[in-house]
This record gives sequence, C-alpha cells and structure tokens, in this order.
Amino acid sequence: MRKIIHIDMDAFYASIEQRDHPEYRGKPLAVGYPGARGVVATASYEARRYGIHSAMPSVTALRKCPHLLFVPAHFEVYKSVSRQIRQIFFDYTDLVEPLSLDEAFLDVTVNHKQMQVATRIAEEIRGRIYKETGLTASAGVSFNKFLAKIASDVKKPDGLFVIKPRNAEPFLEQLPIERFFGIGKVTAERMHQLGIHNGFDLKQHSIEELAAWFGKAGMIYYQHARGIDDRQVEPNRIHKSIGAETTFAEDYDSIDVLKEQLKEIAEDVIRRINKHSFQGRTVTLKIKYADFRTITRSRSFQFPVTDYDSLYKNGTELLADISLTPKVRLIGLTIKNNDLPKLGDAFQLELDFKENWNP
Repeated sequence: MRKIIHIDMDAFYASIEQRDHPEYRGKPLAVGYPGARGVVATASYEARRYGIHSAMPSVTALRKCPHLLFVPAHFEVYKSVSRQIRQIFFDYTDLVEPLSLDEAFLDVTVNHKQMQVATRIAEEIRGRIYKETGLTASAGVSFNKFLAKIASDVKKPDGLFVIKPRNAEPFLEQLPIERFFGIGKVTAERMHQLGIHNGFDLKQHSIEELAAWFGKAGMIYYQHARGIDDRQVEPNRIHKSIGAETTFAEDYDSIDVLKEQLKEIAEDVIRRINKHSFQGRTVTLKIKYADFRTITRSRSFQFPVTDYDSLYKNGTELLADISLTPKVRLIGLTIKNNDLPKLGDAFQLELDFKENWNP
C-alpha cells in the first residue's frame, strides 16, 4: 500500500508578496489588478475572511473589502521559489508530480532517507520549506492521491492531516460533496438536486446510476466515495490538454476582431504543443461574455491536430456558430488529449485495509 503526500503551499503568490514586502503583512491583499477588467489571481488569508477568492472580478473583491491591497503578479519570483521547494522534495523521493507552481504529490513509500513514517517526512518537508523560504505549507498524507489531496485541505493553513486506511470510508461518508476533489460548483448543485449531499449519500448509488447522470466522471465518483484511487504519482505527468486564452482590455462583438485574436492564440497553442510533443484530437473554443457567462464549443477528429492552419480553421468555424451578444471579454483555444485509458478496465470494488499501514 502506497504512502502518498500532497503538499499545498498556503496562498502562495500572496504569501510571497507579504514575505518580500513587510508593509503588506497582516493586511488583506490580492495578487492581480484592480479595475473593471481585473481578476484576483490569489488572495491572502486576511482577504479571504472577506469572502475574496481567486478568479473573482476585482470590482467584486473591492466591494467586499474596500481597503483591499492589489499588487501585480511577479511570476518569475514565484517560479524561482517553486523550483526551490521542488528541490526539497527531491531530497526525499524522485516520485514527485507537480500539479502547479504551488502543489505536488510525492510518493514516499520508498524514499531516499529510508524513513518509515510518511507523516514524519511530511512534517520534515514542511519545516524545511518554512526554514528555507519563510513560507508555510499544508500537507495531506494517505494511501492514495485522491485522499492525500483532500487531507491537505483539512487543516489549512500551515497544517497536516492524515487519512489512514481504516478511517477512509468513515471520513468520506461525512464529507460534504463540495469538498470532494474534482466536484465543482455546478456538479455539486446537480448532486444536491439528486439528494446527494455527502459521501454517504454518494455511496448509495450504483456505477450505472452515476454514469447515467455524470458520464465517465460518474465512474470516478463511485470509486472516490469508497476511497479508491489507483493512480500512480507520475513524475513526467502526461498533459491532458494544452491551450491559451486572452482577456481583452475592452469587450468586442466584431467577428473580424475575434478572428484576429484567434490567430495569435492558435500560434501560441501550436508552439506549446510542439514544445511538449503533445497530440490531441479535440479542439475547444472558449468564450467568456461581458456578463462573465462562459461557454465552450468543441470538435473532435480521427487524427491529432498538430498544425496552425487546422487549429485556426476549426477555431474560426466554431466561432462562427456562437452568438456575440453580449459582447465578448475573453477568447481561448484548447487542444485536448482524449486518448485516455478507460476507467472501467480496472475497477476495484473493495479496499483491503491493512492494519500495518504506518503513515
């Protein structure tokens, strides 16, 4: 049975800004830009007390907290700190799967320091991160990635939580469905309509029912309700999609202007897929309107889309089928890898809870 740690930095961008600028400490702070076009990238915990969160429009954030401080993002600094933290991970294991600049999975079942207790490794890593960067991290420890991810959020910020095999299903049964990793606001609302409010409710439904309601994701929900997740920590994680988007300085309803924007976006996507040797067969156009409503339109092909002409052509054809009312504030293109393994090929319907698992 694996020993998995999920490390999640606490308000990473905002914490770095507060570390580097003492005058920001203890104050509600947002990384991003104020004004009608701005969006919060992340918020300090002082700001979160006002209900401010990432992806919130800046004008909304300022209504909630008029004295909110806005600071521009310094991504080169954030990337540098992220690399510093990742080097700490590699002192313990080569099995490190970054999810973003501020979080990663580590498989420490076998580790460089021959430490038997994963909890001790997680504590040591958190201590080193604080000592070497001045930043705090939260950690979750469990026997699979799904549970470790959930665990890291339980005692945030600056906390550690362990989910042992014998406690997994009781823990999940009482967990609100919104806190299941991978279940967003829209899906949670749909589940509430179906009478599913926590993990116990979710367990009452069969694979067939969940698949009928939620497609392939329903099969994953069936497994997660039982604490099942057979995914390995992948140091060279395969990209499932690559895309690019842009938010305009003003809203547009001109098809010609949007087509011009798509040219640059398509070029950016092609550069990225060439860099990562990525292949995907589904092209998705994303549109966000001035009222913040977002729609997507997709088209799948028998062979991968790998050249600019094909990507741009399909992007503009998808664009031609959408309404430009209200005006558009954001446009994006994504290529998705839909050659994924079938989830039903390796279902495990019960857990072998080993009492000798030592976290």
